Amino acid sequence: MLRLDQFARDERAIEGLPVRLVVAFVVGVAVLSVMLSMVSGVDTLAVSELDASPDPDVVTPGDQSVDVTAVDADGDPVAGATIVVKPGTADLDGVATATTGDDGTATLDITPTLGANQADGTLQISVKPPSGSEYADRRENTEILVVRD
Repeated sequence: MLRLDQFARDERAIEGLPVRLVVAFVVGVAVLSVMLSMVSGVDTLAVSELDASPDPDVVTPGDQSVDVTAVDADGDPVAGATIVVKPGTADLDGVATATTGDDGTATLDITPTLGANQADGTLQISVKPPSGSEYADRRENTEILVVRD
C-alpha cells in the first residue's frame, strides 16, 4: 500500500509531453492534407454502374430491331455509351454494336438464330461507358431471350 500512496502523491511529470503530442498531431494532419491534395485521380473512386435495358427483351429468330437503353444506377439514361450484343446460347451472325443517342437509347438490327433442337437461347449485352465518364460496367447485364415460335 505504501507504493500506491507514494504514486498518488507524486507530482513530478514529464513537462512538455502533451504539447509535443499536440504539435506532432497538427503537423501530421497538415502533411497528410498536403499529400492528399497532390494525389490526382482521387475523385475517380466514385463510379456508377451501368446496365442495359433492352426493348423488347424477348424476340423470335430472324430479323429483329431492338432498342437498348443504357441506364445508370438511378435508372437515368446515359448518352454516348456503346452497346454491344454478342451471341450467348443463341447464335448471332457476328457482333452488333451501336452508340446511344441523347436519350440514352441505341437501335440495333440483329438476326438471331437457334439450333435445330433448341427451343430458346440468349444474347449477351455489354455496355461500354463513354470515355472520361464516371461510369463502369462490371456486372452482368440483362440478356435478350430468343424464343422459337
